[in-house]
Amino acid sequence: MADITRRFGWRHLRSAPTAHIRHHKRGRLTHDGPGLSFWYRSLSAALSEVPVDDRELAMAFHARTADFQDVTVQATVTYRVSDPAAAAARLDFSVDPDTGVWRGTPLEQTATLLTETAQQHTLDVLARTPLAAALVDGVAAVRERVAAGLSAEPRLPDTGIDVVAVRVVAIRPEAEVERALRTPAREQIQQEADRSVYERRAVAVERERTIAENELASKIELARREEQLVDQRGTNARREAEEKSAADGVRSAAEAARTVRLARAEAEAAREVGAARAEAQSAWLRAHADVDPATLHALAATRLAENLPRIDSLTLSPDVLSGLLARLGRPEPEARA
Repeated sequence: MADITRRFGWRHLRSAPTAHIRHHKRGRLTHDGPGLSFWYRSLSAALSEVPVDDRELAMAFHARTADFQDVTVQATVTYRVSDPAAAAARLDFSVDPDTGVWRGTPLEQTATLLTETAQQHTLDVLARTPLAAALVDGVAAVRERVAAGLSAEPRLPDTGIDVVAVRVVAIRPEAEVERALRTPAREQIQQEADRSVYERRAVAVERERTIAENELASKIELARREEQLVDQRGTNARREAEEKSAADGVRSAAEAARTVRLARAEAEAAREVGAARAEAQSAWLRAHADVDPATLHALAATRLAENLPRIDSLTLSPDVLSGLLARLGRPEPEARA
């Protein structure tokens, strides 16, 4: 909408660059172009404001397919006014000189024209298309048909309107029909999910079986190794016992031989000692056989004195001394022949 200000009975209009202004004064075109700014008198001015920017028109309408199913079509048409003079001549784009507000509803008229034209071509396409095909390929078919139909519509060029683009957002059936159509796909998806779950479980069971077999094989191998270890330990124990027995036999034989040698040596030594003692005793006896008895007595007394305890003092009475002296002075009797 144009910006209009008042100054001393005059009006000043300032428009946007996307608005085409047509100013007629007394039937003559005074100003014509986008983004204008000028002064005018409201009593003698006739103003039109035509938007020349691209505009989006969203539309939604119902249609029926070849198998008598209701669908909802959602589309968007992008258009612009390429000939403002033709648009202003065919549609009421006039604005109030005092407020700048459109006197009519030109954009609603343009939307109605575009919507009805697009709906006509859409209904023509979907009436020959079954629901399943419309849901699969209907978007492209409807878009091409609507674009071609709008391009061939003679009223649009006469009104100065160019269609820039056509987009079909969706073609949707009724909620119950949509749920029914989704059911097979959902069932198939659920079956695929169940199959995946079963396969995952089967793989898990197979892996568990493999793990159990590996554990059993490990236990069997461990038991076999333990059996070999026990056998080897028994063999080692027997060998150790045999070696120990052989060593004990050798040690016993050596000890016995050593004991025999020691016994023989001791016996030989005992014989040698006995013979020496006997010879010494014989020599001793031969030495004392020719000695005077008194001398023998004296030696015996000496030997006895050596073996007696220590005597610190000795007291001899006269009787003992006289008898001993008398005995010493008495001659020994002659030996018998």
